Amino acid sequence: MTTFETLTLMISFSSLVVLILSLSFTFTKKK
Repeated sequence: MTTFETLTLMISFSSLVVLILSLSFTFTKKK
């Protein structure tokens, strides 16, 4: 794996984590 592939993988993973966190945050605020 090249450095660019690792970077892209990390960015996509972090964005996914942020998306999940924001979704759970809005879900808990609604309750």
